[in-house]
Amino acid sequence: MPLSPSEVLLAIAIVTVGATVQSAVGFGLGLVAAPLLLLIDPRLVPAPLMTAGVLLTVLMGYRDRQGIDFHSLKFALSGRLLGMAPAALMLSVASQGIFDLIFAVLVLVAVALSAWGRSLPPTRPRAVLAGAASGFMGTISGIGGPPIALLYQRSHGLQLRGTLAGFFGVGSLLSLLVLSRVGRFGWLEIKLAGVLMPGIALGFALSGSLAARMSKTSVRPFILGLSGAAAMTVLIRALS
Repeated sequence: MPLSPSEVLLAIAIVTVGATVQSAVGFGLGLVAAPLLLLIDPRLVPAPLMTAGVLLTVLMGYRDRQGIDFHSLKFALSGRLLGMAPAALMLSVASQGIFDLIFAVLVLVAVALSAWGRSLPPTRPRAVLAGAASGFMGTISGIGGPPIALLYQRSHGLQLRGTLAGFFGVGSLLSLLVLSRVGRFGWLEIKLAGVLMPGIALGFALSGSLAARMSKTSVRPFILGLSGAAAMTVLIRALS
């Protein structure tokens, strides 16, 4: 086992909270879990969390399939492809210290985008641009939700959850292919993803009774505060 029993339990608990939030409101797994998992063990992000998250997107995509906006989704995914190339280049040359620094900065950018709260209608150029930003951030940090969520945060819950699930599902698989090419996705990452899977399943199960009651507004301060604090901890550690 790559992690100690206490680290496994803590990682599962963190992923459970993140999966519950994302299943209920459409995004949040990466924002909640990635900074905290990095503090437990840097090997847990981005590939293991992203791999485990694919299961969550499959479950959400099937549950909320009637809300998927396929028209803008295809443009967002084309943008994701554009954002993954520079991310792969950066990952191929970055040391762990540089990775931690880039990771912390991207988390803080994600927090700022989420806190901005302005709605951007999903036009074709915006979908491509948001997809590219999400592809770059998601491939490096496992947190690709905020740029693409800006396009749909004023949408009704079913469309928000369904469309984001489709984007994250396909986009994560594409990012994992890129990570495998730069040596950051292999059997160790698959094993670590298996450690996180129980948290994904439990979080999705718990979200069923919360989706109707949990609004984006009510969970936003919790997500942003927790993510920002964890990112600052990672940033201080990377600069020390």
